[in-house]
Amino acid sequence: MTRFDAADAAERRKLFAEAVLAHRNRGSQFCTIEVDPADAPGVDTDTDADADDSTPVPWIQFAEKTFNLDCTDAELDRLKDLLAEFPACRIDNIERPEEAEGANVRITARSDANRLGQFADRALQVTYGLDDDYRAWVTQV
Repeated sequence: MTRFDAADAAERRKLFAEAVLAHRNRGSQFCTIEVDPADAPGVDTDTDADADDSTPVPWIQFAEKTFNLDCTDAELDRLKDLLAEFPACRIDNIERPEEAEGANVRITARSDANRLGQFADRALQVTYGLDDDYRAWVTQV
C-alpha cells in the first residue's frame, strides 16, 4: 500500500479493498480503518482545545472474515438496517460490556476484497451518520 487516506466514496472503497488485501497478504492480525477526527460526528475541531475524549472517533477493524466495531444502540439499529444490502455479511456477536455505553459488534463477512471495501465504507457512513465526503485513514495493516 502506498496511500493511507481517502475522502470520496470510490477512493475510500478502493483504499479499504487494498487494506483488506494487504492484511490478507501479510497475514497480519487485523487492519484498522478510522474516520478522520475532523469528520467525526460530535468532535469540535474549530477550537484550540483538545477534542472531548468522551466522543470516540469511529473505527472499524477487519480480521480474517470478521469486521469489528463499537456503536451505540441507535448506531446498531442503523447498522442492522444496512446489512440487508450485504447478504454476505451477518452479525455474529454483540457484546455489551457493563463499563461501556453501547456495544461491540462482530460481523462475519465472506466476500472478495472489493465487496468488503464497499461494506466497510457503507458501514462507517451509515452507522455513524457521516457525510459523503468523509475522510478515512487506514491506520494499521
